[in-house]
Amino acid sequence: MKPYQNFQVAAYVYAYYLKDADDDAIQKGIDFYKQSIDLKKVYVENHRGTVDIPVERLRQVKALFEQNGIEVSGGITSTQLVDGVRKPSYYDTFCYTDPRHRQEYKRIVSELARVFDEIILDDFFFTACRCEMCIQAKGDKSWMEYRLGLMEEFSHEIVDLAKSINPKLNFIIKYPNWYESYQETGYNPGKQKDIFDMVYTGTETRSACYSAQHLQRYGSYSLIRWMENTAPGRNGGGWIDLGGSSDNLNVWLEQADLTMYAKAKELMLFNFSSMLDTNALPALGHELYRVDRMVGKMGKPVGVSAWEPFDGDGEDQLYNYLGMCGTAVEPTPYFDEKAPVVLFTQSTAHAPDAMEKLEKYVRCGGNAVVTVGFFHEMYDKGIKELTSVRLTHRHVLGNEYMIDHANYVSGHFARSAESVLFEVLNYKTNATVSDITLLAGEDNFPIMTEDNYGKGRFFILNVPENYADLYKLPAEVIRGINKHLSMGQRVYLGGAPKYNLFAYDNNVYGIQSYRPMRDTCQVIVRGACKGLRDIETGREYTQCKALPLPGHRGDATSEIPEPAEFAFDVPMFPGRSMFFEIMD
Repeated sequence: MKPYQNFQVAAYVYAYYLKDADDDAIQKGIDFYKQSIDLKKVYVENHRGTVDIPVERLRQVKALFEQNGIEVSGGITSTQLVDGVRKPSYYDTFCYTDPRHRQEYKRIVSELARVFDEIILDDFFFTACRCEMCIQAKGDKSWMEYRLGLMEEFSHEIVDLAKSINPKLNFIIKYPNWYESYQETGYNPGKQKDIFDMVYTGTETRSACYSAQHLQRYGSYSLIRWMENTAPGRNGGGWIDLGGSSDNLNVWLEQADLTMYAKAKELMLFNFSSMLDTNALPALGHELYRVDRMVGKMGKPVGVSAWEPFDGDGEDQLYNYLGMCGTAVEPTPYFDEKAPVVLFTQSTAHAPDAMEKLEKYVRCGGNAVVTVGFFHEMYDKGIKELTSVRLTHRHVLGNEYMIDHANYVSGHFARSAESVLFEVLNYKTNATVSDITLLAGEDNFPIMTEDNYGKGRFFILNVPENYADLYKLPAEVIRGINKHLSMGQRVYLGGAPKYNLFAYDNNVYGIQSYRPMRDTCQVIVRGACKGLRDIETGREYTQCKALPLPGHRGDATSEIPEPAEFAFDVPMFPGRSMFFEIMD
């Protein structure tokens, strides 16, 4: 197969398959891959559950793949039934408090380090054990505190052990897609990024509704970006599988596409055997050559700086819901004081200096968007100095909206088909402005407020009680939210929800549609231009309409300067992506 120019493809060969597969079966599988995929690498697993692959067999399998020109590394899935005794832990993950479990895990690592120069840990290197040993060892600590410290300590131990056996070893920890729960199970990227040589990223988004993980499909993109900002240059790639999407290959292909759009170096397919003799590989092979051409034209991803600190907790997956509404997001565990806009969610409040950084950032001229969850966390910690908004502990249901703020002469109204439940926030007229407002009966309630503070602007985004209700908001409301979240960027989307926007620093942009039918997406460009050019087909979009310019209202004598904005209507098809550049 023709090699890919901008990434490589790998497959994970798990122990359940190797337990029964002979060399002929493996060779047949390799031949099947070669028909569709340029397979550069495999990760051969020596342990999963109750299955161990002997060292001699690992060497045989390694030699077979290498004879086919495929690079080979090792892998471990950290599940086990040690001595036949079940621990109170989901998925039978190891108990790292129990000396017997630690001994068994080190045996597995030792055997693998004798065969391979690289090891990856599948995403079960966590603990949810609450056995008597763990309860006693935890003492007065929270489970989060205990598990973070425990897994940090044991990570050091196994890395040191592996490198004592094989000094050339490259040790990789793969993190799962459920980033909001890492800290509760001992996943500790803030520390482990400096213990392991590399990290790897789970980008399987699966079903948002019928999975307990409530993952949004934008997560296949955003988690790669968060991991890349966590360990720059050391994020090995993104890992997808057919689970949860095998009934809809397009959903699975989207996982691969978004992983690559996030500029991952490698795409890992889980697993080698599950895709044999299926139509999944031919479909993926066709898709990847197209994606490779697109990725080669992309610069560095950019977007609103979403501050997601290590061990943060709260408003789970919220920025991925916003990503599904067309917000280009660049999540990072670190605060970027130079970003034109920073998004603060409830998770951000975990950082002990979050309020201090927010106040200084806005006061010095930054644009901060804080969610209602962050506002709750900081309510008695200084945030009320920035705004007249106050909590009421009431809620309101409605489906009519007004989009109107002090920087424009007039606004407009929009209606959604279904009502949405919001928290009621109170504010003082003319001390704070409501840029987006919910209308309900003879009253109205703020959805997005704006305050001036020092040299900067401070916004509060009141998200629905059910984040998925963001998808019920009309296009005009989505446009208003994206306008503020995209300040400092050239492009934002003004269409209905269920679009992704991918933005890059070289004037390239992409749109992915999840709409159920052919639809039109509104692309808004700041500053005059000649149009948009599809970088794949060469088609040009030159017809546009100028959006209202800022204008001072009533007795005001000035307005906040903003560039002129021009809206282009771009036809989109469900399950498809389109990449374009701005023609200046």
